[in-house]
Amino acid sequence: MSNDPKSRDEALAQLAWQVEAGIDEALEETPVMRYGPAASEQPDAQPEPRSAPHQPSPALAPPPDRPRQEPAAPVAADDARASAHALAQSARDLEALRAILQDFDGCALKATAMNLCLADGNPEARAMIIGEAPGADEDRQGKPFVGRAGQLLDKMIGAIGLTREQVYITNLLFWRPPGNRTPTPAETAVCLPFVERQIELVGPEVLIFAGGASAKTLLRTTTGIMRLRGRWARYEHEGLSQAIPALPTLHPAYLLRRPAEKRLAWRDLLTLKAFLDGKEQAQI
Repeated sequence: MSNDPKSRDEALAQLAWQVEAGIDEALEETPVMRYGPAASEQPDAQPEPRSAPHQPSPALAPPPDRPRQEPAAPVAADDARASAHALAQSARDLEALRAILQDFDGCALKATAMNLCLADGNPEARAMIIGEAPGADEDRQGKPFVGRAGQLLDKMIGAIGLTREQVYITNLLFWRPPGNRTPTPAETAVCLPFVERQIELVGPEVLIFAGGASAKTLLRTTTGIMRLRGRWARYEHEGLSQAIPALPTLHPAYLLRRPAEKRLAWRDLLTLKAFLDGKEQAQI
């Protein structure tokens, strides 16, 4: 780095911007030297003989006694979802579901995540909260909603008399996307059967969808969260004997960026409290 204070300030500002964007870890096991001398400049390097234009180097041709191997065909997305569904349905309880996910290799996010981040809270709770995906803090601890957004969530439910031990908390995805990027539709789809099975096993009285990703995915709609929030919805799928009331609301991470919208989330929380206190019926 240059000794120029201006250059140092610019470099630190760029680093801070990357951390704010979620770029907080390297994905290579060893550093890559991108600014070293070229191979031809190394002391032991020998100049390559001239060859005719467009003639491939002999070193690039496969050895005559080793047949070329075709790359393995990728697993089709439909096959991955079908496998996930079968595995999820085989889980008799939440511990079995966790063990299955520990061994599950159908989601590419597992290769870059530190820990499986399945759930936290009370599996016998009346209310089940579903967010989108783990962040850096969640990835390190293996629990959902433990970072800044999780601390705000604790305050939000605490304002209506609930603690983390009185709710059950999970996400649509169980492994952190690198750099906190938006999950792909394929990643969401392969985790969805496990989320649905969780809902079946917990059997909550009410579902709270924290954020547009969980609300739109589980309600199978394209309507945005600002139109969905605060309104009772009907969650159902073939594994449930009856529909479950669902209340979409704003994600705590969004509220950290837009604190003025906390007033809307507060209205949603009061609606949830009225339901849990038996003072309001869910209109689904």
